Amino acid sequence: MGNVPKTIKNMRKCICKSCPSYTFACKIKSMPANVMDLIKGIDKTDHLEGMYCAYEKSRCIDEEKGCVCGKCVLTTEYGLDKKYYCTVTDGK
Repeated sequence: MGNVPKTIKNMRKCICKSCPSYTFACKIKSMPANVMDLIKGIDKTDHLEGMYCAYEKSRCIDEEKGCVCGKCVLTTEYGLDKKYYCTVTDGK
């Protein structure tokens, strides 16, 4: 776990928010916790919905509806070769 550094710079590059598996309902459900975690500091939190390649699998995604990991610049920058980091920690 933690293939990608937990930084604001990487969070800005992240495209998890546009993933079809990261549904609107999941975004709404995770918003309060994400805000609190970002207040603590992105590098000081153990989990953050989104940027799954840096943290761990989602706590609210329960169905794979498509994957955009292969289109993300973080995939190229950090040599990631898997998909669905949102449903399996470290991808599959």
